[in-house]
Amino acid sequence: MGVAVRFAPSPTGRLHIGNVRTAVLNYLYALKTGGRFLLRMDDTDTERSTEEFAEGIRRELDWLGLTTEWHARQSDRIARYDEVADRLKASGRLYPCYESEDELERRRRRQMARGLPPIYDRAALKLTDAERAAFDAEGRKLHWRLRLPNTDGADELRPLPTIVSWNDMVRGDQMVDLGSLSDPVLIRADGTYLYTFSSVVDDVDFAITHILRGADHITNTGVQIALFEALGAVPPAFGHHNLLVDSDGKALSKRIDSLSVAGLRDAGYEPMAINAHAALVGTSDAIVPHTSLATLAEAFDPARISPSPARFDVSELDSLNARLLHMLEFSDVSERLAAMGIPAGENFWLAVRGNLARLSDANDWWQVVDGEVVPVIEDGAFLQRAADLLPPEPWDQQTWGAWTSAVKKETGAKGRALFHPLRLALTGREAGPELKALLPLIGRERALKRLRG
Repeated sequence: MGVAVRFAPSPTGRLHIGNVRTAVLNYLYALKTGGRFLLRMDDTDTERSTEEFAEGIRRELDWLGLTTEWHARQSDRIARYDEVADRLKASGRLYPCYESEDELERRRRRQMARGLPPIYDRAALKLTDAERAAFDAEGRKLHWRLRLPNTDGADELRPLPTIVSWNDMVRGDQMVDLGSLSDPVLIRADGTYLYTFSSVVDDVDFAITHILRGADHITNTGVQIALFEALGAVPPAFGHHNLLVDSDGKALSKRIDSLSVAGLRDAGYEPMAINAHAALVGTSDAIVPHTSLATLAEAFDPARISPSPARFDVSELDSLNARLLHMLEFSDVSERLAAMGIPAGENFWLAVRGNLARLSDANDWWQVVDGEVVPVIEDGAFLQRAADLLPPEPWDQQTWGAWTSAVKKETGAKGRALFHPLRLALTGREAGPELKALLPLIGRERALKRLRG
């Protein structure tokens, strides 16, 4: 059976740099192993899930190049969850509970006051048929818990240390003691299913072989392994990557619009800059630009992800974005430049790409080449003599050197005194692309006009 991974966001908000990182890591693993990358919408939270957010997630994944073979929605699979839940109820692995949330909270507080761990005491298993009938008559709503396999069979009310272990793709040997955990609620009092249950059913049905997700799921993984086994399924391989934190070490909020994928796209970041940063931050690898997902996947190894939190620093993404642009060939951007209204050729791109932080910056340099520039005139007499020495066209990259040599010989200016006034007059800027590449693009007519103020 081939590798199958999944990305399972909840469509309750915009795709965010933190959760898209999970998508990128899973996609790269599938690409490297020749596996399948599946998208599943965990949309059982009917109050907060919207089709608008679901469509936004699909759109942003497409923009990043993270194409999916197919996608599923948990809201379309309720009948399947009912079927599996009925089987677990019949076997006694799912058992009904009547406590309200207030009752459970009071019980937890009493346990903590006595120095006991606040885990569920399986009181529902002690109920008699008469007590259950009385609760039903009161109209109490049931919720259902999974009975964890953490007893010796002699006393179902007394959990014992029960270790569930796995070889984590990121962290190596991991273990969770099921004896220290409450039996998890899998079906709420309103009849809806919790993530722990529906996710495992989906992973079994869709033959998911590897699950790569955040470190906040480690304890949940122990519970889910028990659920896989209760369903008679072999658990997939698990990996738990580190979580992103901000520059102060605090958790990233997925509701910060500037860190949504849409916000980063609107701010001018390149898809491959976001992908590379997501894949490389918090690893032992250097954060370097990649021009394709294929090269990024080739270098990807989950074992090189650090167990420590990964710091997201927007200045690091800025640097990565600029370095990526500096690497791109004209063929990579020609259509986008044309869409921006820049009818430029390869010479323009090669001249300016090293000065771009965002692709949109190319607009500014196109204006320098082809638009109106307000020249900065520091020494009009010097610039007039330079204008008189401009050679006739055609020009190439040798023109700048020949011209400035002639100006130097004529005026005696050299170094900054020679080059800086010419740059200010020709571009209106203190710095920028090499003028040997820019001058032929500006052309003689515009150059003369600017030199003469």
